[in-house]
Order: sequence, then C-alpha cells, then structure tokens
Amino acid sequence: MIAIDTNVLVRYLVQDDEKQSQCASQLIEHAEETYLSIMVLCEMVWVLNRAYGYNRSQICQVLKQILMTESFVIEKTDLIWSSIYDYEKGNCDFSDCLIANTAHHHFAETTYTFDKKASKHKFMTLLK
Repeated sequence: MIAIDTNVLVRYLVQDDEKQSQCASQLIEHAEETYLSIMVLCEMVWVLNRAYGYNRSQICQVLKQILMTESFVIEKTDLIWSSIYDYEKGNCDFSDCLIANTAHHHFAETTYTFDKKASKHKFMTLLK
C-alpha cells in the first residue's frame, strides 16, 4: 500500500497539469491500494472548492466516487460517509461536519464553536 498527499490526489482528479497528472495517474493506477487520510480529503474538498470552483454537489459526487473506489483505503470511512451526508444537506463546511461527527463518535455531547455557520450542525453549539 502507498499513501498520497492532497496535491497528488487533486492532480489525479482534475488532470490540469499534463506532467504531474500523468505521474499521479500512473502512481495511483498501478498501486494495489492507496491510503487517503481524513486530512487529505478535507484539504481536497477545500482545494476543489476554492481553487477549482467545484460546488457542494460536485464535491459530494467526487467524495462518493473516492469512497466507492476499491483501491482506495480511507481512514474512518463511516465518519466520512456521515460527513458527506451532512455536508450535502446542510450549510456547514465539510471539515466542520467531519469535526462534529468525529467528536460525537468519541462521545462528546457537543462541539463548541464561534463559527455561526458551523453551529448549525446538529452536533455543534455556538459559543457566545
């Protein structure tokens, strides 16, 4: 198994730099398994949204495709799926959904935040 950083995953997905995209594709497609950490997925969401203009629906589609790809080994798959669902249906950033779901999974009653948008998540509370 190999692991990849966000920039390799993004080049593989968007194919916007001929040389780097080809390197990323060859690496990923020839690996038996590729490990993707939660942090890589969070960064990928941010990059696809901010740098490439992907909307929430497009990002959810990419995340779902990644999770259904057999050669990808994903850290905390169950938390990623629940965070995709929350991100798809709500107004929170994906990383906020993941933060809230991870804390809840570890039996936190709530996650306090100063972020008004994030506080709309069912497991977040606005700190005033």
